[in-house]
Amino acid sequence: MTATRDELTALLAPYDQTHILRYWDELDSASRDQLAAQVQAIDLAELADLVSGAEEPTDYAAMARGATLPLAVSADGSGVPWSVADARQRGEEALRAGEIAVVLVAGGQGTRLGFDSPKGMFPIGPISERTLFQIFADRLIATGRRYGVTIPWYIMTSDATDAPTRDYFEANDYFGIDRDQVVIFKQGTMPAVDAASGKLLLAEQDSLALSPDGHGGTLTALARHGCLDRMHAAGHRHLFYFQVDNPLVTLCDPEFIGHHLLSSSEMTSQVIRKRYPTEKVGNVVEVDGRTHVIEYSDLPDEAAEMTDESGGLKLWAGSIAVHLFDIAFLARERNSSTSLPFHRASKKVPYLDANANLVEPSSPNATKFEKFIFDLLPAAEQTIICEVEPAKAFAPVKNADGAEADTPTLARQAMVDLHRAWIEDAGGSVATGVKVEINAQFALDPAQLQAKLPAEVSVDADRYWDA
Repeated sequence: MTATRDELTALLAPYDQTHILRYWDELDSASRDQLAAQVQAIDLAELADLVSGAEEPTDYAAMARGATLPLAVSADGSGVPWSVADARQRGEEALRAGEIAVVLVAGGQGTRLGFDSPKGMFPIGPISERTLFQIFADRLIATGRRYGVTIPWYIMTSDATDAPTRDYFEANDYFGIDRDQVVIFKQGTMPAVDAASGKLLLAEQDSLALSPDGHGGTLTALARHGCLDRMHAAGHRHLFYFQVDNPLVTLCDPEFIGHHLLSSSEMTSQVIRKRYPTEKVGNVVEVDGRTHVIEYSDLPDEAAEMTDESGGLKLWAGSIAVHLFDIAFLARERNSSTSLPFHRASKKVPYLDANANLVEPSSPNATKFEKFIFDLLPAAEQTIICEVEPAKAFAPVKNADGAEADTPTLARQAMVDLHRAWIEDAGGSVATGVKVEINAQFALDPAQLQAKLPAEVSVDADRYWDA
């Protein structure tokens, strides 16, 4: 039953937010239902605390001065007492035992790419033009086939991407994956507020200005939709987390899983070695025995430029948003009020004014609130970070072609370069300027490719090895 205006007023009045009901009398029943549901979904007390900014601000400069590097394994396997072979063996054991589940964060649209659909539907294959979703599906199928298991795939969408993502998977018959293997669920939202007054903003007469609650909302959404309980019931013990914009992600990499297990880590993160001190990546550090991520914008230059005894960067580890969680750790933190705090972002948010006119601000006018998944790191009793080489594992697709970095052209070239290297490692050759692409269902890695390619194969024209 729809809440009445009086009931909603009683909720909103203690927080001086009743202005959002100004058009109530003009709304039909469906519109009233929508607005009422949005109001009732807000934790107004929490929002008031966020608006007031009552919590103590973090002194990132002080954090950085005392920061060291967490337990880390370098790309060559050094830094830990076990070998890469040991890690691979342990990771493969976990995969064969069916202990691994996968979650993909896919709430983003391709707006910055000039692409009017969920980013997962963006065609990124250099030759095949397979989409990000398709490439991940290929890898999941190939990994499950290699280890004789069905790996569940949880896909977190947003209000903007949920329906088109579901339709896309249905239209493509889930890319050959069993439908029961795929669980699509939607992340939560947070309302935007006017930066000056803290008042809620209306996007329409019957709708608040809402936005996704950030990738840190993954844990809340997994719990709310019963996904954590489902994982536990199925015997899954570890959750591989990645985001939709990286076509080179080493999905369910056994070495990564093995390092996680051999270190008894509760949360393990892949990192890249920063190319220069102020590179725009989150900095993974250890402070007072706890692992943290300090955003590049919060890291003072003098801290970013600190060097170790060998002259290299002291804080060299840049996060690439690939993590492995113990599911028991997630279950422990699901109800924590401190492990995933909200962060503020100043944004331009269109809104309806008091005369029902849509205002398109030319400068930031509003505050949005979002959570970051890496804020779980300090809550973990044990962590480890694993360095990967960007050429093998990180080619994000964030910006339209023409930007300096993270473009589709650069990502496609990275895919071609990687697969060229695989072919050359297998004893073959690829002519200059020729594009190559290898579907994961044909070969997951150079060793598998070598077993399938003719001896000393020579590729002199663009070629795609399909499943």
